[in-house]
Amino acid sequence: MAKVKMKTHRGSAKRFKRTASGKIRRYKAYKSHLTGKKSPKRVRNLRKGALVSKGDQKRIDSMIP
Repeated sequence: MAKVKMKTHRGSAKRFKRTASGKIRRYKAYKSHLTGKKSPKRVRNLRKGALVSKGDQKRIDSMIP
């Protein structure tokens, strides 16, 4: 039987990137619209990336091999 290649989940590939150490980087939610009522400090902090939590990392690992 032929070995089947593992396919990348394209939706996940667009949302997550892998760091050099192998952790998964994500972008923060709630920044796409309605930023007028949010404080400038809050919007500025939403620009920064964050790392995926330990529990989610296991799930996302299989989606972006």
